[in-house]
Amino acid sequence: MPFLSTFRGRLVLILALLLIATLGVQYFLNLRTQQENYALRERQERAIVAGFAVGISSVTSPDRIRDLINLPGQTLLDEESRRRIQDIIVIDNEWRIFDCLSPENLPSTLPNGDIGYKNLSDLKDLPPLLEDKRLGSDVSKFPNRPATGSEEHDGEAHAIPIETSRGRWYVMVLLYNDKTAAAERAAQPLLYTLAILLISSLITILLVFRFTRPIADLSRAAREIADGNLTVRVDETRTDELGRLAANFNEMTAELEKKTELEAKLQQAEKSAVVGRLGSAIAHEIRNPLNYINLTLDHLRNKFAPADEEKQAKFNKLTSQLKEEVARINRQITDFLNYSRPATANLRAIDARSVVEDSLRIIEAQAEEKGITVSVAEHENVPQILGDPEFLRSVFNNLFINAIQAMESTGGKLTAKIAPSDDGEFVEIEIHDTGRGIPEENLTSIFEPYFSTKETGTGLGLAIVKKDRRYPQWRDRR
Repeated sequence: MPFLSTFRGRLVLILALLLIATLGVQYFLNLRTQQENYALRERQERAIVAGFAVGISSVTSPDRIRDLINLPGQTLLDEESRRRIQDIIVIDNEWRIFDCLSPENLPSTLPNGDIGYKNLSDLKDLPPLLEDKRLGSDVSKFPNRPATGSEEHDGEAHAIPIETSRGRWYVMVLLYNDKTAAAERAAQPLLYTLAILLISSLITILLVFRFTRPIADLSRAAREIADGNLTVRVDETRTDELGRLAANFNEMTAELEKKTELEAKLQQAEKSAVVGRLGSAIAHEIRNPLNYINLTLDHLRNKFAPADEEKQAKFNKLTSQLKEEVARINRQITDFLNYSRPATANLRAIDARSVVEDSLRIIEAQAEEKGITVSVAEHENVPQILGDPEFLRSVFNNLFINAIQAMESTGGKLTAKIAPSDDGEFVEIEIHDTGRGIPEENLTSIFEPYFSTKETGTGLGLAIVKKDRRYPQWRDRR
C-alpha cells in the first residue's frame, strides 16, 4: 500500500502542508511589513532632505522659511513632507536661532532697534537628536542630544552642519514620529502570527477529530458489544489502517454473533432433546388410556343410549363432547411427538394443490360452523414439488388451524394462493386470513416452542411449521 494511502502518511502530509502554509503566510506578512517600513522610512528621508533643502535655502535667501514654503509653485517641500515636518531650525555660528517655522522662536526687533535672537539652549521639549556622531564636539551644544533627549517624545531630530563665510551653521529638522502608529505596526505581525496560530490550531483540532472519530466509533462499538449488543457494526469504508481495523472488528463481531447464536441453538437443542425424550415417554403412556376411553365412549353410545329422545340427544351431546376433548388431547400429543422426534423426510414428486386441499378438509367443517369462507387460488402452469406429503400436511394443518382460531369470533376469509416464483424455479404458497393478527411484541417469539397466547394452546404449531419447512424442495417439471 502506498505510504500516502496510510493513516500515518496522510497525517504527515497534512501536517507538512499546514507547516508550509503557515511559514508561507508568515513570510508574506513579514515581507509586507518590511515593505511598509521601507516605504515609511523613504517618506521620512524625503521629508528630511526637503527640510534640509528649505533650511539651506533660507540661509542664502533673504526670505524666511515660512515665506519660502508658501511661495506659489515652490518645489522644495511637497504636501506629504510638510505634514511630517514639525519644525525646521537654522542655527548660526553663535548657536542662536537664525530662522525656523515656529513663530515664537523667530528673531524679534528689540526696543533699541537691535535684532534679538533666541539661543538654541533656550529651546525646550525638543525631540531626541539622531545621528549625533557626525556632529563631533558640537553635539554638546544641542539640548536634545541623546544623553539628555526625552525618549518619550513623539518625534525625532536630524541636524547637518553648513559651512558659511561666517562660520559653521546648522540646519536641524524636527519630524513627527507617531509612536502609537509605530507600536501598531510592530504589533501587526504579532496579530497576524496569532491569527495564523489560531487557524492552524483550529485546523489541527478538526483533523484530529476527523482522524480519531473512527477510534471513538470503535470504542463506542466495543462498549455496546460488552453490553451484549452483537449486531453493532462500524464504518469500514476507509482504505487506511483504521479501515482495515474496522473491517477486522466487524469480522470479529460477526463471528461472535454466530458463535452466540450457535451456543443458543445448542442449548435449545439439548433442552428440546431432554424434554422430547421425557415427553415422548409420558405421551405414549397417556395415549393408551385415551384410546381405551375413546373405544369405551363408542361402546356406550351403541349399547347404553337412552330410549327417550330428549335424554338420547343429551346423552349423544355429552359423549360427543367427551370424544372431542379426547381427540383434542390426542392431537396435542401428536403435535408434541412430531416436534420432539427426529424427522426423516421421504421426498417424492407431489402436487402442491392436493397437499393444500388435504389440509383444508380437516378445517372445512369448523370453518363453515364459524362463518369462515375457504378458497384456493392456483396459478396456471404450477410445477410439481419435491417434498414429503406428511411434513407438508403438518405445516399447512397448523397454519390453517391458527387462521381459523384467529377468526373464530368474527368470521372471515381464508385464502391459499399457489403460484410459481418469478424465476420459475420455485413454487410460492401464500396463506392469507382476515383475523386479528399477531401483536407486534409477540412476533419475535411465535416460532419458539411452548409459546402460546391461547389458554388451551401448546405453543407447538408454528414451532412444527418452522421445523418442517426445511424439508420441502421445489422441482420444475418442464
